[in-house]
Amino acid sequence: MSTRTYQIGEELHRHLLDTTIRDLDVLQRLRAKTARMSEGGMQISPEQGQFMQFLIHAIGARRALEIGTFTGYSALVVALALPDDGRLVACDVSDEYTSVGRPFWEEAGVAHKIDLRLGPGTDSLQTMLDAGEAERFDFAFIDADKPSYERYYELCLKLVRRGGVIAIDNTLWGGRIADQTAQDESTQMIRSLNQKIRNDPRVDMSLVPIGDGLMLACKR
Repeated sequence: MSTRTYQIGEELHRHLLDTTIRDLDVLQRLRAKTARMSEGGMQISPEQGQFMQFLIHAIGARRALEIGTFTGYSALVVALALPDDGRLVACDVSDEYTSVGRPFWEEAGVAHKIDLRLGPGTDSLQTMLDAGEAERFDFAFIDADKPSYERYYELCLKLVRRGGVIAIDNTLWGGRIADQTAQDESTQMIRSLNQKIRNDPRVDMSLVPIGDGLMLACKR
């Protein structure tokens, strides 16, 4: 029993990974390859990936969106959780980064589920709306450029069905959202979006302190 969220130190975090993560070798190797890159810290944690798989199974998701694919670890996690005829539309601007993950998607046997679209995320999402795909997705994961977070949220809210879930990464932003001396654009956007979702009657919400903070919004 606890009256507040427990602080996880290094030893407890290792225990959590060793005793609860159902890991696959292909996931471990993609994480390791990404970690060796200069921007490897942008990768989500294995416990967050497994939690997202739990959400996908819980809501029976078949069609998913991702805005911000990086080296493809989160896309691999999501695709593994989808049924064989499921589909993930993964949006990113970098061919260089996404090319890291594509061989791992193939190896894991999920490449046929992933529709990678290179270009600005807002353009890709708007193209789907223009094509009549409103409310046709079950799950969306937002983990891209922070100044565009609110626009991604609004577009995903149109694309996700009622009862569908939008998960937004980095919503604790390394603790900077609580530091009032931090007034950069990204920090201010995350603060603003957290408050907006808290007061948004279109969704039920919870900010889960996993990884760097995962905001969950379930469309009413």
